[in-house]
Amino acid sequence: MSPPRWRLILNGKSAGDDALRDAVSTMRQRGIVLDVRVTWEEGDAERYVSEAIADGADTIVAAGGDGTLSEVATTLAHRDEAATALPALGLVPLGTANDFANAADIPLDPLPALELIAGSPVVAIDLLRLVADDGVVHWCANLASGGFGTQVTVETDEGLKKMLGGLAYLVTGISRLGRIEPIQARLQGPDFSWEGSFIALGIGNGRQAGGGQALCPDARIDDGSLDLTVVPELSGEVAATMGALVTAGKAAALERVAIRAQLPWLEIDAPGPLTLNLDGEPIESRHFRVDCVPKRVRMHLPAGSPLLS
Repeated sequence: MSPPRWRLILNGKSAGDDALRDAVSTMRQRGIVLDVRVTWEEGDAERYVSEAIADGADTIVAAGGDGTLSEVATTLAHRDEAATALPALGLVPLGTANDFANAADIPLDPLPALELIAGSPVVAIDLLRLVADDGVVHWCANLASGGFGTQVTVETDEGLKKMLGGLAYLVTGISRLGRIEPIQARLQGPDFSWEGSFIALGIGNGRQAGGGQALCPDARIDDGSLDLTVVPELSGEVAATMGALVTAGKAAALERVAIRAQLPWLEIDAPGPLTLNLDGEPIESRHFRVDCVPKRVRMHLPAGSPLLS
């Protein structure tokens, strides 16, 4: 029986991670054929995934943050092959927030994360597919967010993230509390319609983004549905409510004010350009079509992960 063949695609920002280097060496000593590729510029992940498939890799490991996971998952998702014909996906969390890993109970240390991949079966998971005005297809593995959460993520300084980690999102969020600008939009899906101004929008495959903002606290990544959370424009208690969301990400704060739905697809129309943040990638459009694509990739996840049905 041939040994497992893995291809680890590492975000270039983490290329000097000694713990990861040691973990890779340990897994090689245990008999896994593990090659590493480091991303440097746009398009590298797609090239490395194609290379891994051509080389017969069993598993492709995304080593980085939520953006790296989404980039690798996206590359697998838009290929012509069925999910069962593609390598499985694994994750070693090396980002600032690691929202997907935290929600899924994936270990944050490199060696336990790689051991999880080696010891856990694969599970077919959903992905979000978004189409904007220009017709370009985008994919999202974790969560698409708009409004307050998007601005916090986009505006958080890279230097601040290096110093404070996930706390940087909290600092940035608090600084924005006095200047939240509502966004007008119309949202429609099967047996669902809402129109008005919102200050936060979450479309979840996963549950949280922006360093722990649990915008879609009940989301599952294998249920064939997207989870929608809309926090409408509020009068009087915006700062208090959003302060609770940013500092604690508590579902209780959401339940007091949020509009929630589970849908197979959603359409968003806005009178002006609306920015959605797709796992760290901001996309701007006046119209979005968002579909949950069931079981699009296979992934190694912990048994009993909160993100699984």
